[in-house]
Amino acid sequence: MKKIILLVLLVVFAFSGCEKDDICDANTATTPRLVLSFYDISNSTVLKNVTRLKVVGEGMTEGVIFNASASGESKYLTSGNTISIPLKTDEDTTTYSFTFNSGNANPDLIFVDNVTINYTRNTIYVSRACGYKTIFTLNPTNAIVHTAEPVSSETWIQYISVEKTNIENENETHLKIFF
Repeated sequence: MKKIILLVLLVVFAFSGCEKDDICDANTATTPRLVLSFYDISNSTVLKNVTRLKVVGEGMTEGVIFNASASGESKYLTSGNTISIPLKTDEDTTTYSFTFNSGNANPDLIFVDNVTINYTRNTIYVSRACGYKTIFTLNPTNAIVHTAEPVSSETWIQYISVEKTNIENENETHLKIFF
């Protein structure tokens, strides 16, 4: 009888540590990416598609993947009007190069702009299964630093507007880029 009671107690204790949140729900909000939308500089209310845009983070050897199902260089290119890119969760700045018309046979039609995003981070506990997420707040005095590459060339990005300083989700545009 003692062995049965001991076995029952052992089973109870074994399952008592399990909770329903031991699996992170796919709908749980995680660390948000920065959402950028591209607009026509001559009509600031009209979204404009970029042409073969490639975004590469500082220190990265490959670009941000926009088309996971594509192969080769195509997976790093987008021609849409809105993109989402990750920010570093272990630093307060992230720098990207934005290559417009990447891979064009004519090098005079390829333009590279560098954009540095400055922010503060706040790490928030989500749950035992999901761990932590980081939310970001853009620096109020110098959120964006924009330069061309090489420095002597003209920029293809004409203006960057900060729309939302708090980056807590991916449901809204944080930066508008006019070109």
